[in-house]
Amino acid sequence: MKTIEIRTEVTEEVVDITLNVEAAIASSGVKEGLCVVFVPHTTAGVTINENTDPDVKTDFLMALAGAVPSALPFRHSEGNSTAHIKASLAGSSVTVIVEGGRLKLGTWQGIQFCEFDGPRTRKAWVKVY
Repeated sequence: MKTIEIRTEVTEEVVDITLNVEAAIASSGVKEGLCVVFVPHTTAGVTINENTDPDVKTDFLMALAGAVPSALPFRHSEGNSTAHIKASLAGSSVTVIVEGGRLKLGTWQGIQFCEFDGPRTRKAWVKVY
């Protein structure tokens, strides 16, 4: 298992970690199999989405803000209830096929780390089978 460290700069941010995951696959020596990326945080997540147009990341965060408005009467005392909910919606893991020692992603796809309670130093665990 490899650990990827991610430093976020703002409260909500989407960070491309595709190259980091591919480096973990290369160091594993696995040529054919599966790669699991897991984020062990309750206010961050991981997803697969378009990795070419930066507006997709902005639109993703905007849509989540609309779906989970901060004005709701949340009871969680830490003040980050929206981050917990958004992390659940994004998900805590992705699984991708490994073929020829590389991620088998679609043409425009990338693996995106989703920060909802930053800025922080986070991690993602990568396991290749």
